[in-house]
Amino acid sequence: MSDTKSTMKETERIEAPAGGPGRGPMAGGQVGQKAMTFGPSAQRMVARMSPQKHKAISVVVLAVVSVTLMALGPRLLGEATDLIFDGYLAQQPIDFDGVRDVLLAVLAIYAGASLLSWLQGYLLNDVVQGTVRRMRSDVEDKVNALPLEYFDRQPRGELLSRVTNDIDNVSQTLQQTMSQLLTSLLTVLAVLSMMFWISPTLALIALVSVPISMYLTTRIMKRSQSQFIAQWRRTGKLNAHIEETFSGHALVTVFGRRPEVERTFAVENDALYEASFRAQFVSGLIMPLMMFVGNLNYVVIAVVGGVRVAGGSLSLGEVQAFVQYTRQFTQPLTTVASMMNLLQSGVASAERVFELLDADEQVPDSAVPHEVRASRGEVAFEDVAFSYDAGSPLIHGLSLVARPGQTVAIVGPTGAGKTTLVNLVMRFYELDGGRITLDGVDITAMPRAALRGRIGMVLQDAWLFGGTIRDNIAYGRPDASEDEILEAARATFVDRFVHSLPDGYDTVIDEDGGNLSAGERQLVTIARAFLSDPALLILDEATSSVDTRTELLLQQAMSALRSDRTSFVIAHRLSTIRDADLILVMEDGAIVEQGTHDELLATGGAYSRLYLSQFAAALA
Repeated sequence: MSDTKSTMKETERIEAPAGGPGRGPMAGGQVGQKAMTFGPSAQRMVARMSPQKHKAISVVVLAVVSVTLMALGPRLLGEATDLIFDGYLAQQPIDFDGVRDVLLAVLAIYAGASLLSWLQGYLLNDVVQGTVRRMRSDVEDKVNALPLEYFDRQPRGELLSRVTNDIDNVSQTLQQTMSQLLTSLLTVLAVLSMMFWISPTLALIALVSVPISMYLTTRIMKRSQSQFIAQWRRTGKLNAHIEETFSGHALVTVFGRRPEVERTFAVENDALYEASFRAQFVSGLIMPLMMFVGNLNYVVIAVVGGVRVAGGSLSLGEVQAFVQYTRQFTQPLTTVASMMNLLQSGVASAERVFELLDADEQVPDSAVPHEVRASRGEVAFEDVAFSYDAGSPLIHGLSLVARPGQTVAIVGPTGAGKTTLVNLVMRFYELDGGRITLDGVDITAMPRAALRGRIGMVLQDAWLFGGTIRDNIAYGRPDASEDEILEAARATFVDRFVHSLPDGYDTVIDEDGGNLSAGERQLVTIARAFLSDPALLILDEATSSVDTRTELLLQQAMSALRSDRTSFVIAHRLSTIRDADLILVMEDGAIVEQGTHDELLATGGAYSRLYLSQFAAALA
């Protein structure tokens, strides 16, 4: 298929009704105005790991065993302390053999715990990266399933920010927090069990810090979550502005708008700085507060434990173990608190990705698709109605028939609905009423891929991808032979300028075709359409970027290309469509005149006025 890039060109954006969604390049996007709560988003993120639940269960089991072994260490070290202390108090030789056995047991336990912890981290990394890979794949599938109107409402930089920055942030968050969160929670449970085993009284004292810590953490999280949402929203807006400015760098320079662009950048950059500062500052309060509560708890336990040792209810080794457990108990809580800013940032990014994944998709293909076997290229509009905004109808009651082999030219002022008409044929948008048929089959009953595979389209905005010129031409038909590619290039005069390039057809061009002129890029897209050999050809100001001499040559090539197939040609220069079989004159979404060039001139109507105004302008 030829150049069917699913983005709306600038003229179409102008044609959209004023009350509709923003269509210009400077239009703002509706970026997730209402954020989801932290809990449901985090749960949804974890639920995405379900395809690897067996590995996830293994991670949990390994973590439980590893943490349990680590929790036994201080208790055994306490026994070694008791052996030394008891021998010293009894004025007897210290049982160094017993101490050695205890230390060897502790060494084996810690080595086993470390090995299991490494294996847990290895499996968790596989789970996390697999989850992120599926998320990227889901986002890719979602983007391909979204209707064109979604992209009309979203600045390109904002969408790219969700697909790249936000997913990368989710990946980083999962990678850095999942293992630590799991280990920290299990450590708290294991250590708490050991603490109750040694001394229920001291354990209850240690537990006093938990509700205090949870209260402080919850209050701070509520205040910081909205700041993280604002931070990533501002990031998306800044990316949109930067992408837009870089894409239109030449226009910005020509029209002297650099100071304004820099001011806008400064405003957005300052807004991002303020949002990021507030988010990081508020969430950063969690860790010092947790450390303060933990230190107070440690002092209380040390004092009470010393009193219990003096009273003989606890041994020195038990108090030593309990103090170690106190540190192990507060450390995971502090670790979790220190990860709250990263966790909230990741969940905020996940929310933005979920907003994209939850967006309404285009109307699915018919459950019982109808294939057109013999394609003749007859297109019929039957009482078609369409609007970008429900309150502002653009096309209403439009009916026409394009016969096989006819060249149908569409003319009219900007905003009349010309490009909209051909976009409806491509089914880039769904009709509000009526129907369009291709060879007698309703296009809504055909699979979109089958419909568009029969249509070749050349837009005013030439789209090329990073690759060679040969690859860009063959994009219209990947299975084309070298001879067919060269034939298409010669027929559309691409061959004429290719030989002046250093590597000929193997010259690599970037995704914007910056190393080719606008006219040369347009010729490559026309060659692509020529190679695809479609049954229905749509030319939307296809020769607007080429010089006059080349345009005359291309008109001859187009005549050959349009032979034996139906063609829709949108043109503002009326001299280029004089030989069209049918000329449609559109105003305000309706066909006000139709006929041949001579017939329309003879009526002295809208077409005649347009034609004479161009002719008069040329003479002037």
